[in-house]
Amino acid sequence: MSDYLETYQRSLEHPEAFWSDVAMDIVWDKPFTRVLDNENPPFYKWYPDGKLNTCFNALDRHVENGRADQVALIYDSPVTETIKRFTYRELRDLTAIFAGVLNDQGVVKGDTVIIYMPMVPEAVIAMLACARIGAIHSVVFGGFASNELATRINDAQPKVIVSASCGIEINRVIEYKPLLDAAIAIASHKPDACIILQRPQSKAQMIEGRDVDWQKASAAAKAVDCVSLAATDPLYILYTSGTTGTPKGVMRDNGGHAVALKWSMSNIYDIKPGDVYWCASDVGWVVGHSYIVYAPLLHGCTSVLYEGKPVGTPDAGAFWRVIEQHKVNLLFTAPTAFRAIKRDDPDGKLIKNYDLSSLQSLFLAGERCDPTTIEWAELKLNVPVIDHWWQTETGWAITANCIGLEKFPVKHGSAARPMPGYNLQVLDEKGHALAAGKMGKMALKLPLPPGCLQTLWKNDQGYIDAYLSVYDGYYITWDAGYIDEDGDVWVMSRLGDVINVAGHRLSTGAMEEVLAAHPDVAECAVIGANDELKGQVPVGLVILNSGVSNNHETIINELIARVRNNIGPVAAFKRVIILNRLPKTRSGKILRGTMKKIADGETYNIPATIDDVTILDEIAEAFK
Repeated sequence: MSDYLETYQRSLEHPEAFWSDVAMDIVWDKPFTRVLDNENPPFYKWYPDGKLNTCFNALDRHVENGRADQVALIYDSPVTETIKRFTYRELRDLTAIFAGVLNDQGVVKGDTVIIYMPMVPEAVIAMLACARIGAIHSVVFGGFASNELATRINDAQPKVIVSASCGIEINRVIEYKPLLDAAIAIASHKPDACIILQRPQSKAQMIEGRDVDWQKASAAAKAVDCVSLAATDPLYILYTSGTTGTPKGVMRDNGGHAVALKWSMSNIYDIKPGDVYWCASDVGWVVGHSYIVYAPLLHGCTSVLYEGKPVGTPDAGAFWRVIEQHKVNLLFTAPTAFRAIKRDDPDGKLIKNYDLSSLQSLFLAGERCDPTTIEWAELKLNVPVIDHWWQTETGWAITANCIGLEKFPVKHGSAARPMPGYNLQVLDEKGHALAAGKMGKMALKLPLPPGCLQTLWKNDQGYIDAYLSVYDGYYITWDAGYIDEDGDVWVMSRLGDVINVAGHRLSTGAMEEVLAAHPDVAECAVIGANDELKGQVPVGLVILNSGVSNNHETIINELIARVRNNIGPVAAFKRVIILNRLPKTRSGKILRGTMKKIADGETYNIPATIDDVTILDEIAEAFK
């Protein structure tokens, strides 16, 4: 039996023994005697009587065990032309001081703290400082509109908000403080204090009696030690992107979270303590929580914090410069980043300017990666390229290629195989398991493994309604796909993106694969537009590579023919719209649902997470 299969089967057949062994890699203040509390389903608890501190495991542990002078965090900011390095000792000391700042503002164990910051080291320090004293952090993506921030303030009810004077995009400064002030004015809940990091690019106006200067408060504070916490105590709340109406605050615990992330570093990513790990995401998203801040530091790695873009800071070689300069061993980013690089530099000419010999692997997540992008990355980088699937709610991979355990052959378009603890099944409408190769709803049999959400913040019923009510005893992922005969998982689309064409259920993801394989296409999306005759018909929205000289009409005809040849006439694929860009969230997800509403002439709310509103008007014009 293979190493992966043996590990996976043991995790399902003997979960308590498996997760007990894995947990030995974490330092416990009080060792657990129980692994799983299953007395109140569906609210399962891991390591219910154990005690630990996540910040201690991420920082102090390494300082005490010989890594004090190793670099823990590299801050690389091409938008400010800044590079700073922090050793484990320095990061521990700065975190302990800022924990003192929070204490000075009355923050104690169990209080909530909202962190509304750009990609600066202080954002990481604030998160770890909360973990140090048992405060529950809720990071809100920097630059979110005031209404969205106010919604989260009302739900999380923070004692303190930590923010900065500004964030910096490629060629502009975004002032955060006016957005924060407006959000607090709108919100019914008011924080006791706001701690503001003044950045040199913009100085914020401070409100006397409420606002506290980060630098001055830190100079006056005393360092504090780690607080011992129950494994089941909340570590953080993270609101799912695009939240509307009642917020969905995913709540993560301390113990299971630390155990799962530490295990993932060596087994999924094949990374060793001391290696350089770069997750090119944002701390405002779950990927940033898990793989910029917590997992690399829990594992004793050097983590790269990048305040920049894959293109434009200064060009499509930005990622290659970071890899060469910091000797990055693993890059983890979203497929959309690589599509942007491929669009601007389709031949990969800029790669030749850099030494990428340190790079061992590339991992992609955030949305399904089309095979063409994977093939391009494999060819240009000559390293394993792994597409893996997970969610804000799970906190770490549901499926992946466990290259630290056993690397199995990559199938382009597949998200590989389920990770230990995830009993993944594909179900029909009635909850019956489907045969290999049959597409259905993807669900996880309870209990979920350590590291996943415990519930929604102060909303147990909302957790049940949103995730557990479709199938009894299962968490619904809201993704559609299938598992093939080899056990490889194919996540084809969100359930709302499976379209019904004249009674035939078709995956938009499969059509996107075909479009993306065209040599002139940089990125694409397929949506199902309402049709009186067929119910729905697919429409392709396409971005072309830079410098494409072919006639647009010729390309459109070629794309229609490709879908007809590969999917079949049943798809009724007859329309392609060429755009300059696609509407996306700031985390890189394409807003297919919003585009469908535009196509159908329905009213829609402008998503809070959209990176550029003007593209919606262009799409509306194209559909007229």
